[in-house]
Amino acid sequence: MQNENRNAWQWGFTAGAENWNGRLAMIGFAAALIVELVTGKGVLHFWGLM
Repeated sequence: MQNENRNAWQWGFTAGAENWNGRLAMIGFAAALIVELVTGKGVLHFWGLM
């Protein structure tokens, strides 16, 4: 078994890339919730897309 750093930034389909993808998705989801709580509108309405 390879001893790889799962927090290292590497291109391609690696375990580290999956960790970063999940972290960025959580930040985006939290940001969308904050926008909705602060403005009272959904993200698409806030951006004027709907």
